[in-house]
Amino acid sequence: MKPGRLLILFSLILLACSSGKQAYERGDYYGAVMKAVQRLRQNPDHSKSLETLKSAYPLAVEYFETEANNQIASNSAFKWKNAIQSYDQINNLYEAVRQCPGCKKAVSNPKNYYAEIGPLKEKAADESYNAGIEALMKGERNEAKKAFFNFSDAQVFVPGYKDVVEYLDKAKFEATLKVIIEQIPVPARYNLSGGFFQDKVEEFLHNNYTEMTFIKFYTPEEAKVAQLPYADQIIRIQFDDFSVGNTLMKEKEETVSRDSVKVGETKVNGKMVPVYNTVKAKLTTYRKELSSNGLLSMIVVDAKTNGVLTHRKFPGEYVWVSQWARFNGDERALSDEQLRTCRLKELQPPGPQDLFLEFTKPIYNQLIPSVKNFYQSY
Repeated sequence: MKPGRLLILFSLILLACSSGKQAYERGDYYGAVMKAVQRLRQNPDHSKSLETLKSAYPLAVEYFETEANNQIASNSAFKWKNAIQSYDQINNLYEAVRQCPGCKKAVSNPKNYYAEIGPLKEKAADESYNAGIEALMKGERNEAKKAFFNFSDAQVFVPGYKDVVEYLDKAKFEATLKVIIEQIPVPARYNLSGGFFQDKVEEFLHNNYTEMTFIKFYTPEEAKVAQLPYADQIIRIQFDDFSVGNTLMKEKEETVSRDSVKVGETKVNGKMVPVYNTVKAKLTTYRKELSSNGLLSMIVVDAKTNGVLTHRKFPGEYVWVSQWARFNGDERALSDEQLRTCRLKELQPPGPQDLFLEFTKPIYNQLIPSVKNFYQSY
């Protein structure tokens, strides 16, 4: 097929899709209306979209009216909420058509159910409120989550319905997993860096587990201030072992040489010619290493039974290196890299606090994903 014809065919298919015709043929009348409206906003005279809108709109309205009536006639636990949702869809169609001047050619009088929804909100709030009470009475965390969402629905339908605000707080508290973070302090010599590490851990837990995650982390001090009546879990984080600033000094002495180096000139047959020879140097390379490492333990226990839920260990290591060199002899015997090293001086090593921070970085990068993985099922 020629490229021009292929492009025309592709354009026709695209127009058919954007007009909503395919959605209409699938029985997705709501989607067909929305796609037709979108197309008509761009091109008010688009014939296929006008045709689709004219056919799909009454069928979409009829579908949601039937859904709403069936819900109202049913014994569904949330029939009023479901009926409102169906009426909301009709109202969405109404607003879409009303805000599309070109759509009036196909739908001159769009229908809305704003007036009908008003009286239903009280009934929807009541059914959601009662469902929340029933779930909360079961005394289980997952049921408390359901209760929270039901009370939230009731609050949306009728703000301040009965004592829903009080029950929202109660359900949220019962649904939330309350975890105490116990971080064992490090020796005083490293308290600044150890405190920084602990602060980073607590900052992550507080910032990434917000109100809607149903998990809340407390330090012991925060739990005391909040007068937390009980905790569900305790995370104990401590360094089982660590060592900072272990020094290793390495010294390597070698003789280096390079052949065919011009060392002078001599006269041969009355002419000056270069003289080549092997040049040598005695190279001494120094390497100073300060290694720091540690092992962090994370234990999560059930606060009621003290049973261990998970126990992980995370190693970390950091090696600080300073390297320099000295030579005696002809510098032309040295490679560029050797010469560069000879220009270096011994560096002043970091202090213990900085070394502690460095070896805890890989530990932190292991700890955080492990915490996220453990609590993703909660």
